[in-house]
Amino acid sequence: MRQRGWETWRQRPHLLAALVLLLFFRAASGQLRYSISEELKEGSFVGNIAKDLGIDLNLMKQRGFRIMSGSTEPLFKVNENDGVLYANHKIDREEVCKESSVCLINLKTVLENPLEVHYVTVEITDLNDHSPTFPEKTKRLEISESALPGARYQLQNAHDPDGGTNSVQQYKISQNEHFRLEIKDRGRDGKTPILQLQKQLDREAKSSHKLVLTAIDGGNPPKTGTVEIFIDVLDVNDNMPVFSKDTYSAVLQENAPVGTTVIQVNATDLDDGTNGEVVYSFGSDVKGKIRELFDIDSVTGEVIVKGHVDFEEQDSYDIDIQASDKGTIPFRTDKSVIIKIGDTNDNPPEIEVASLSSAVSEDSRPGTTVALISITDLDSGMNGKIISYVAEDSPFTLTPSIQDNMFAVVTKSQLDREQQSTYDITIIAKDAGEPALTSEKTISVFVSDTNDNSPKFSVSPYTFYIIENNLPGASVFSVRASDRDEGDNALISYHILRNASNGNKLASFLNINSETGDILALKSFDFEVLKTFQFQVVATDSGTPSLSSNVTVNVFILDQNDNAPVILYPVSSNGSAEGVEEIPRNVNAGHLVTKVRAYDADIGYNGWLLFSLQEVTDHSLFGLDRYTGQIRTLRSFTETDEAEHKLLILVKDNGNVSLSATATVIVKLVEPKEAFAASDVKSATKVDEEDNVTFYLMITLGSVSLLFIISIIVLIAMQCSKSTDYTSKYLQETNYDGTLCHSIQYRSGDKRYMLVGPRMSIGSTIVPGSHANTLVLPDRRRGSGEVSLFPWLNQT
Repeated sequence: MRQRGWETWRQRPHLLAALVLLLFFRAASGQLRYSISEELKEGSFVGNIAKDLGIDLNLMKQRGFRIMSGSTEPLFKVNENDGVLYANHKIDREEVCKESSVCLINLKTVLENPLEVHYVTVEITDLNDHSPTFPEKTKRLEISESALPGARYQLQNAHDPDGGTNSVQQYKISQNEHFRLEIKDRGRDGKTPILQLQKQLDREAKSSHKLVLTAIDGGNPPKTGTVEIFIDVLDVNDNMPVFSKDTYSAVLQENAPVGTTVIQVNATDLDDGTNGEVVYSFGSDVKGKIRELFDIDSVTGEVIVKGHVDFEEQDSYDIDIQASDKGTIPFRTDKSVIIKIGDTNDNPPEIEVASLSSAVSEDSRPGTTVALISITDLDSGMNGKIISYVAEDSPFTLTPSIQDNMFAVVTKSQLDREQQSTYDITIIAKDAGEPALTSEKTISVFVSDTNDNSPKFSVSPYTFYIIENNLPGASVFSVRASDRDEGDNALISYHILRNASNGNKLASFLNINSETGDILALKSFDFEVLKTFQFQVVATDSGTPSLSSNVTVNVFILDQNDNAPVILYPVSSNGSAEGVEEIPRNVNAGHLVTKVRAYDADIGYNGWLLFSLQEVTDHSLFGLDRYTGQIRTLRSFTETDEAEHKLLILVKDNGNVSLSATATVIVKLVEPKEAFAASDVKSATKVDEEDNVTFYLMITLGSVSLLFIISIIVLIAMQCSKSTDYTSKYLQETNYDGTLCHSIQYRSGDKRYMLVGPRMSIGSTIVPGSHANTLVLPDRRRGSGEVSLFPWLNQT
């Protein structure tokens, strides 16, 4: 039946609509309105619905009075026992009504059997229990410093859950000079604060501003909420970089290592961000040379050494430094940096030869200028002060010139080319730096020759020995002279000094090569005619004027075995060497029969004669003394001995190629009476013959002695004039027995040259001071020109 009824109502919807409308109006007639304050505690009384609707309490319970609720927990409940409406829990108007200005809670109460609907409205009145709040505790705004006054910036509204007059009623801003606050009423949307720029901002003066915005509600007492507004002033590139100093200067020592920081410049820009970032660079007018030496760090502003800085090239640099910001349109500022270069002692003195004479004459006076020297030092101050001098001991010195840094090398003493022909002059220049630097320069000066030295013979006097019978036209000896000069001044020519003196007449038989000094003999000398002579040779140089010197040349003629012995006795009337001797038969052994006398014009071994028996009839009867030529009997004669004996005597000298002569002596044996008679006759004849022999012998001995005495006197005079230790003697043999021989001893150091004379054997020893005819030559004469031309002589 219920189904059928429901279908009937579905088929007749207009009837259903009418019924619902009827019920609605019936319920509406039972609407109630209560007003409570928010924040009531749970269970707080709201109103008595049963009483206000006039519903019996018993009927209310029977009909199931209730409040229709949604899915959420109901705010209110009705007590069925007493019909009282009470708060189900604490009610927060701001939570329940949110944004509504009037908070009304509409409740539907229902009574069943029959169905009755009653509407109950509960108004929840507001309490000022909330302070205004802003969405953020702090607010940050960015405003360009180029913003003009009048610019407006809307701020966020404060929110106050309270309604009505308890909501936000006004705003105020903290005191400042740049902004003021405007309030725009948006009706239901509340009041909106607007920040208006009153005075233009300057970020460089103040980069940020802090404001406090206060929202005030209309409660009593009013509650407030605040928000801090931070305004960041956005930068505009309106400031130029400014250097921290008006002037920049620094001192940099030269030769500073690459990378050395010279100075640091600093510029600041009051702008912010890239507008305030400063970069450094050299100005556009900075020359390339400076850019090679220095560099600048674009970020730090440090000027650093880039190349080799030399004080001597430039002592200071004025560099333009540019500071620029990074703004869209950058601002630039220029500043001059002065870098003074400090000098270090890094340059040694420089010595330069400005002028140099090719040669200086040795006769130049002291003070003669040889060279001009320029001495400079590129350093300055004490580093450039120079002390200069000539090293070592030399005949040169430095004198300052009229011009600065110019010096003259002059002679300080007399020069002598022969002592030193070239001088290497070392000039030393030393600066006064610390440590001091030194330079040296060596120049070579040649000393030119003047004819101030005469020729000088290597030996003075010269002593030469010439063997007789020399070849005419051949060179016999030579003299040599030297001249310490050079060139023509040392070119020597020789000539023999000729004059009318007796000693120099022999010089006409000599000739000399004017270039070499070789002396030629134009004739052959004969020792037996000439034994010694002297002459003078003059050596002349070719200088202007020429100088000359002379030397005495002593010449001794040496004997050669060119004379054969001459028999002086026996000599027959016809001139032949033949004689007869008569002796008594009764003479004893050792009786002197006769003596063979001979003479040799040569001397020494060449004139030393030896006698020997070449032929004899009986060798047992006669003996011959080989040195004296005496013939003596060896034994007494017998009756059987022959009455006549022939003796052939050979006389020879001791030359290398000996020469000889023979003499024949016939010895006759007579009775004693006849011998005496014959002896008387013979004595008379012999006296005459001996007188003639003696005469010739005296003449010969006198001539030879005179020549020897003259030679010895001349030699002694010469040697005494040269040296006191040179002596020469010719001593006459006192025991001369008729054999004309001479004996000469030549001595040099440990060597003695001996010519054997009379009564001397080859093995004999000749000692100084003996009676032999000797010529003593001291040792030094050997080294000063003595020429020995008789090596065949024995040495002892």
